[in-house]
Amino acid sequence: MKVITFGCRINTYESALMSKFADDMDNVIVINTCAVTAEAERQCRQTIRKLKKENPSVRIFVAGCAAQLNPDAYLSMPEVDKVLGNLDKLKKENFTCPDKKIVSDVMHTDFDIPTVTEFDGKTRAFLQVQQGCNHHCTFCVVHFVRGRNKGVEPDRVIKQAKQMVKNGYCEIVLTGVDLTSYPYDLADLTERLLTEVDGLKRLRLGSLDPAGVSEKMISLFGRYENLMPHVHFSTQAGSNDVLKKMARRHTREDVLRVVDDLRKVRPDIVFGSDFITGFPTETEEMFNQTMDLVKQTGMILLHVFPFSERPLTPSVKLTPVVPMEIRRQRAALLRELGKNQLDAYLKTQVGKKSVVLVEKKGFGFNEHYIHTAVDENAPVGRFVEIVNKEVKDGTLVGKD
Repeated sequence: MKVITFGCRINTYESALMSKFADDMDNVIVINTCAVTAEAERQCRQTIRKLKKENPSVRIFVAGCAAQLNPDAYLSMPEVDKVLGNLDKLKKENFTCPDKKIVSDVMHTDFDIPTVTEFDGKTRAFLQVQQGCNHHCTFCVVHFVRGRNKGVEPDRVIKQAKQMVKNGYCEIVLTGVDLTSYPYDLADLTERLLTEVDGLKRLRLGSLDPAGVSEKMISLFGRYENLMPHVHFSTQAGSNDVLKKMARRHTREDVLRVVDDLRKVRPDIVFGSDFITGFPTETEEMFNQTMDLVKQTGMILLHVFPFSERPLTPSVKLTPVVPMEIRRQRAALLRELGKNQLDAYLKTQVGKKSVVLVEKKGFGFNEHYIHTAVDENAPVGRFVEIVNKEVKDGTLVGKD
């Protein structure tokens, strides 16, 4: 069985589980879908059609968030043989039972977050410690498809991380749908991982809500070198007016404060963020406030999406609506700003030393999650110490 993954690191984590317990199924392709935007769903449907055209005899199972949100839409596709919701894709028996649609209620059921310690083709391990979301951002369908906030007990997380290191992973990435809402205190868990898991060379954190970054979490970046100096925020906008309409829990001032506090304890830290452009009611001035926030914080790794209407969310009723053409124009401008700031940052790194985890032949990521070219003979899955020689096509080029 082959699993094709769309979307976030949570899906990567869950795809690893599906690959393990269904690897004895021949002639089956599972599409683990994403529903964060209409474009993500379009790409999923396009992939389904393409795969069936190229492999007429293959059985296609559609699983994940888009399947949870709108199962009948996928079941109606002639290419699709089975649809599995987010809870249901994590149960082995559902892959072999005759039912074509298995989609359980997630709104009133707690997920049992699975244990996964091996990832085919991956050099870093993803460790899911949190699931679901109790917040209700007006643009988001996550609580519809992932259910309520739940966390893995700390002792179980530590045990799982130790097994990952034993399995040869040098780097672990903590993941969650709403990571800062981890119910047993994310900072406490992070410190335990950094101090109790022998052999853990690197720990990274998944996307963080600026409103949930505690003072203790900030202090950890200054105390532990193996907590990587790279933070990605789910900022979404730089205008307080837009953030309020999004029902986000932070303001632009909160973002500026957290960035400043982190730089005080870890001067070399770099920042990335998710942003939505053209949210309903966003004016040119409001968009410029987002541009200004990116400039002030020096963010260099941006994920930018034009606003996408999602069914069931309050945002679809907000007016005035920003035309799609303007949404895309603003997204292009914000991406260009991010690219320019990344290029400027990369130039400051030439001549400096770095340690790169080799992801594939000739490429890897350094401490700051910067894509770096290395010697093609460097062993995949291992660290190499290099000196940054030059910048080429948005990538650092290193020499050991």
